[in-house]
Amino acid sequence: MSLHAPITFSFASTDVGRARLGRILTPHGGIDTPQFMPVGTQATVKALTPGDLRSAGAQMILGNTYHLNLRPTAERIDRLGGLHRFMSWDGPILTDSGGFQVFSLAHLRRVDNDGATFTSHLDGSTHRLTPERAMEIQALLGSDIAMALDQLVDPGLPREQIVEAMERTHRWAERSLEARGRPDQAVFGIIQGGVNPSLRRASATTISALPFDGIAIGGLSVGESKAEMAATLDVVSEALGSDARPRYLMGVGSPVDFFAAVERGIDLFDCVLPTRVARTGQVWTDAGRLNLRNSAVQDDPGPIDPACACEACTNHSRAYLAHLFRAQELLAYRLASVHNVTWTLELMRRVRAALADGSFSDLHQRVLTAFVRSSTSD
Repeated sequence: MSLHAPITFSFASTDVGRARLGRILTPHGGIDTPQFMPVGTQATVKALTPGDLRSAGAQMILGNTYHLNLRPTAERIDRLGGLHRFMSWDGPILTDSGGFQVFSLAHLRRVDNDGATFTSHLDGSTHRLTPERAMEIQALLGSDIAMALDQLVDPGLPREQIVEAMERTHRWAERSLEARGRPDQAVFGIIQGGVNPSLRRASATTISALPFDGIAIGGLSVGESKAEMAATLDVVSEALGSDARPRYLMGVGSPVDFFAAVERGIDLFDCVLPTRVARTGQVWTDAGRLNLRNSAVQDDPGPIDPACACEACTNHSRAYLAHLFRAQELLAYRLASVHNVTWTLELMRRVRAALADGSFSDLHQRVLTAFVRSSTSD
């Protein structure tokens, strides 16, 4: 483990595969695990206020190094008191290093062994992101957990390209640790290697040997099949063995996907999916997926989900939400997002309770059945 101790993680094993129940303590509070973290890329979870997030039960949220450094800049956020004060969120924050943008903005960047050069999608200006600069930005932001800079690539690329990116990720991991600048900020390393078992095993061995405060699994949920994701997590979980640090699966937020990952020892998740699909009118319920744009809900006086206690379900009908979406009223995005984030966080609470009382497989089957049924009935 790291000589720094900015976070602590305690956990108990369960009777479900490698699943574990735990708690992470950070300078800004605790996180019960397994846990989902809503994504606030640009210092806001889209359409939601910090009060909305607290009411939904959020314990930790994300910010993004690349986007926040472009606008309003890390230096400005630092002058204004750091990211927590800037966005009025007093709970834990994890910041992504910008590694995902190395993948998603491939048409605007050039990668070399030292780092990545981006052409800003805002004004065309040039910006250089290296492991050292990514750590400097995250130190200025003042997040509780910072991520090492990595290179994520399409798992369908030729093996030699996946190997090149993985080995670069390993070198950048060492440089990120050397550049850490805050004793109160944890740093997580990231395992890469596509969906190739031998590469994933090698990456897990390399990253876990470094003194990171936590271990992330990157490069999944980017086009591979669910079977490939599960097989990759099996390899990583076996390679990590009894490693006692928190494990974070990056970019996964589908209700069905949580279960397979939790069974394989994952403690933390993040994804834009709950709010992204909410803005299209798709909401998640105990009965599965519901599309509020469907004509069938225009005369439905019931709530989105009668079991949900969120603001949208307590105060408004499906018919009203359907009207808001058809009228393109901005309130539609907020209420649907409030519901999806609340429902997702409540699902994670139920996952933890099910791990504790032995009903995990029953919960898994109910959620799987509901979402398969609703998908096939569209």
